[in-house]
Amino acid sequence: MPIITISRGSYSHGKQVAEKLSAKLGYECVSREIILKASKHFNTSEIKLVRALHDAPSSLDRITYGRDRYMAFFREALLRYLLKDNVIYHGLAGHFFVKDVSHALKVRIVADLEDRLATEMKRDNVSRDKALRLLKSDDEQRRKWSLDLYGIDTNDTSWYDLVVHIGNMSPEDAVELIAKTATQPSFQATPESRKTIETRMMAARVQVLLLGTIPSAKVSIEEGEILVSGGGYWGDGKKLIARVDEAMDSEKAGLQLKLRFR
Repeated sequence: MPIITISRGSYSHGKQVAEKLSAKLGYECVSREIILKASKHFNTSEIKLVRALHDAPSSLDRITYGRDRYMAFFREALLRYLLKDNVIYHGLAGHFFVKDVSHALKVRIVADLEDRLATEMKRDNVSRDKALRLLKSDDEQRRKWSLDLYGIDTNDTSWYDLVVHIGNMSPEDAVELIAKTATQPSFQATPESRKTIETRMMAARVQVLLLGTIPSAKVSIEEGEILVSGGGYWGDGKKLIARVDEAMDSEKAGLQLKLRFR
């Protein structure tokens, strides 16, 4: 069965669609829970994780790797969730981490501006002009976050398998469309596509393990090798390998750890 990620702007009915879709398909629906899980597992403040996921990087983040640190926590927690299949994730960043995963159905939900404005005005009890300013600011913040962190424009439709416009189509219609798409053979999990998720989760886990020693580390797994690259001081390479091997049980997983300096 597939994984479904739902990307949406504020007040675009994304949460409503995700929850209705979850009820229809019997899938687990998660969003903020991922942040809570990462916060608890890594003993990290939830508010710091929330800010890392929503605010554009500051110059201080770029120096201290604060953003990389919190995103590493989040990525590991999310990918661990997605290993289970039958999961609907709605919120920021989901589709970034499942690029080229064949059983991940990546959905973008957009809504009419006037509908979004009406919701903002009602919920926050503000004027139309202020609601418009708030929505534009929020949309730009999300877009800047994506561009700064990944060089990806959230408005680029090539990142999504399905773009759903809530307007003439109701949230209920959207649920039916997404559910039908999810049944297509091309979105069914295979051993290879599950392995892709597992590999990315393991790479994320190694990066978390290395944060204290090499905050700039970049981790990938290619052809059975864990490749770690990054600048800065690495300390005793043998001890570093031993620590990661012990935590990962790399031999049991059929992996070899290699350090790449650059």
